[in-house]
Amino acid sequence: MTDDGRTRRIAAMLGCDQMLSGARPVTVREKLAELSETADAGLMPDVYGDGPVTVLEKRTAELLGTEAAVFFPTGTMAQQVAIRYGAELTGRRAVALHPLGHQEVHERRAYADLTGLRAVHPTAAPRNPTAAEIMALAEPVGTVVLELPLRDAGFVLPTWPELADACTAARAVGARAHLDGARLWESTPYLGRGLAEIAGLADSTYVSFYKTLGGLSGAALAGTTALAAYARNWRHRYGGQLYQQWPAVLSALTGLDRQLPKIPDYVRHARTVAAALAELPGAVVFPRPPHTNQFRLWLPHSSARLNEAALALAEQEKIWFVAGWRDTETPGQAMTEVVVHAPALEWTARDVVDAGLRLLDRVQV
Repeated sequence: MTDDGRTRRIAAMLGCDQMLSGARPVTVREKLAELSETADAGLMPDVYGDGPVTVLEKRTAELLGTEAAVFFPTGTMAQQVAIRYGAELTGRRAVALHPLGHQEVHERRAYADLTGLRAVHPTAAPRNPTAAEIMALAEPVGTVVLELPLRDAGFVLPTWPELADACTAARAVGARAHLDGARLWESTPYLGRGLAEIAGLADSTYVSFYKTLGGLSGAALAGTTALAAYARNWRHRYGGQLYQQWPAVLSALTGLDRQLPKIPDYVRHARTVAAALAELPGAVVFPRPPHTNQFRLWLPHSSARLNEAALALAEQEKIWFVAGWRDTETPGQAMTEVVVHAPALEWTARDVVDAGLRLLDRVQV
């Protein structure tokens, strides 16, 4: 997206009275006001990871039921450390990853270029690997990564028994089980278990503080005290030992306080939104029903026409429907990701259908 396109999109979103997918953009001044409101009067900034950073790490460890947690400025850095730890602990230079996994698609294969590891793909099916596929790996691996949910397969999750069996299988082949839990917060309703019980299946868990929780940035790697000590050393080596990180930390704590309790409502309402969107002419929704508060939507039109129609609807009717469309391999069909957040809770199924039809009217003009 060009700078002009991004500016137009933000202006359109700020002017909307209704928003189906995503959340209203927040200005810098609004974010600063929120941080000021949530900070205790006597709170001092952190220095190289103490103070509020320690508070967030302890809170995360308690939520996930782990011995310790370490704050990282980025999830990519946290995942590198987790995978490196598995390689050094086991002496195995291979890691089991899904070809649609975040490390392969969105982290520029840093595990290979920075750490010298190689990937083994247990499956190419659009889901996490099964226990049988892990047991059948062609070579020994140090870590088996399970992404919850697997975003680029459509935010799909395994069932609880499938996840438990996969983690057991990872240990059976002498590997560590690592959860890429950037969106673990919204995975609990489908899995039917709490955060600590889910994280308890694995040897380490990564969580993000800006996805869904609305933090500025940052992540945490949780596990044993031994992993935490290793992670702190490698965080420093990777350049993640920042002098002060209190803005990101405060926004993360705010997200845990304000957003985390609401996520089950977002997940439940996503099923209503998805069912309504599926009624639109030519629409395809996956998965149906959604496993989390996010899912994929296809419509039989080009991305250019859909994106322009979405902007026009926002600018002229003050309704933000769904944007971010991109063309697929099927000519004339575009796909986008729908994110059900707080603003979408105000929408009924009828509202969704009516707005969707108005969007399609603009596409066909």
